[in-house]
Formats: sequence, structure tokens, C-alpha cells
Amino acid sequence: MGQRRVMSRLRDAAWVLAPLGLTLLVGTVVYTLANYKMVTVMGDSMRPAYPPGDQLFAERIGAGEIRRGDVLLIDAPEHYPGKPMLRRVIGMGGDRVAGEGGQVTVNGKWVDEPYVRHREESVMARPYDVKVPDGRLFLLGDYRVNSNDSRFHLSDRSGSIAASGVQARVPADSAAPGVLVTLGSLGIVLLLAGVGGDAVRRRARRPLASWTSSPTA
Repeated sequence: MGQRRVMSRLRDAAWVLAPLGLTLLVGTVVYTLANYKMVTVMGDSMRPAYPPGDQLFAERIGAGEIRRGDVLLIDAPEHYPGKPMLRRVIGMGGDRVAGEGGQVTVNGKWVDEPYVRHREESVMARPYDVKVPDGRLFLLGDYRVNSNDSRFHLSDRSGSIAASGVQARVPADSAAPGVLVTLGSLGIVLLLAGVGGDAVRRRARRPLASWTSSPTA
């Protein structure tokens, strides 16, 4: 009777844990694919925060969710043919952006940029003072010495990029992606525990069934 009770508990646990784990795992995967995309950093433009080769979870957003300071994955074939690029938002539609000698102002106020380690400008960049057209973004790389960004396309709508080209935003912290990884891992653990418990129960039933059905001497 004791062994039958154990088998019954294993069965009950398997019926709860396996479906729960599968639901959690599938739900996490579906949510992640719908709301995030994996980005591999290419080039030096976003050093030091995002060096080449880094893999990032980027949150899918619409144009209405963009904020100054966001690091965006954006498609801008008119300036950067090929793959989408990773750049930081400095100015938005209606902003007046000016820069010279490594310092940047937006609407007349200095921008605090702790993410910029090297303040020197590229020798190819020249001072600028532009107004960003509505629905567009003025973008710079963090590594200003070696970044192909809005400074080099000033003759085309003040160097701005259409906000509609935004694909995703790199979160300022890794809290949300970390939670998703934890939930997915928990789903796997629960699923394996349920399946494993059921397998143990099935193996244990075979000798029990054989013993109960054998004739008495």
C-alpha cells in the first residue's frame, strides 16, 4: 500500500508539474519573440558600453515610445545601407541640436553624456547647429571618434533619421531580460521534473504489477 501511495503521488505531481512547466516555457518563449529581438553589436560606434560582438536583448517599440538618450536599433537605408544600426537618440522632432569640440547641446542646454568616454571629435566632423524635423531623430554613436552618424549627413534633413525606422530599443538595465531568462529556466526545470517523475513511476509499476499477478505457491 505504501508503494502504491508513492506511485499515486508521483503521478499527481507529474500531471501538475509537466503541464505547468510546458505552459511557462512556451509562454515565455512566445512573449520574448513577440517583444524582444537579439542584437549582435557590429563595429566600434557604441563603445565602451556596447563593444563589438556583444549580444543584447532589444525591446521592440513603436515610434511613439522613443525618448532622448535611448539606444536604438534602427533601419536607415538612406544613410546606412545593409543591416540596421545601433545608435543613441540625441534629438527628436522639433529639437535644436548643436555640437562642437565634443560637447552637445539640445535646445540650448548641455547634454550630460556619461556614456561618452572619449570627448574628442572625429577629424572628419564639423560643428553643427540644426533643427530636427518632425517625425525624425538626430542620432550619435557613443564613440564619437569612430562613428558614422547624423553629423556626417547634415545636408539631408539635418542628418536626421525617420523615427518609423526604429526596430527596437536596448533596455537601460537587464532586469526584464533577466526575469524572462529566469522564467524560461523555471519552466524547463518544472517540465523535466514532471516528465522525470512520471518516468520513475512507470518504471516502478512494472515489477509491482508482475509481483501482484504472479500465482501463489
